[in-house]
Amino acid sequence: MSIVADFLCSLVPFSDQELSLLNSLFVASSWSKKSYFARSGDYPHQVALVESGVLRAFFRNDQGEEYNKTFFRAGTMVGAYSALVSSQQNQINLQCLTDCKLWVVDYQQLTALYDEYHLVERLARLLAEQFFVLKEKREIELVTLDARARYQIFQQEHPGLEQQIPLYHIASYLGVSATQLSRIRAKR
Repeated sequence: MSIVADFLCSLVPFSDQELSLLNSLFVASSWSKKSYFARSGDYPHQVALVESGVLRAFFRNDQGEEYNKTFFRAGTMVGAYSALVSSQQNQINLQCLTDCKLWVVDYQQLTALYDEYHLVERLARLLAEQFFVLKEKREIELVTLDARARYQIFQQEHPGLEQQIPLYHIASYLGVSATQLSRIRAKR
């Protein structure tokens, strides 16, 4: 089976016909480090399965400071979901932190299958539920845990990521300065 088929079947028991149809919609593409899968201000139209590499979702405030919202690694779906679902202007940047291989699919082509293929709609619901749970968990951690505890959780949930991306991205994700992160790391 393909990487796409393996991922899809890990979530929903698709028939061979459904799997073949879905597999045909995904296109392999290579993305270089620092390239953007989606930019703030654009109207995105694609989602992707990450085969390899690391991407970040981040936003920039009016002063130009960047805040990392989340990271996407192999085996996860990436996309500007709020903008895709609402058909509104994207507010989040999705940038490759390493060279990436993505399996890209047009969001409209995928959602057009909902009525005829209910398992595709189920897949979308399951992915949305997973994202919601992770988002809520992260928000609670940001307001209830200290930086050291958030760093420990980061290490558990993203093993090896520290060796792949600059530490200032991790500091931003944790809501601390790079200096604070260095102190936390030194105490471990």
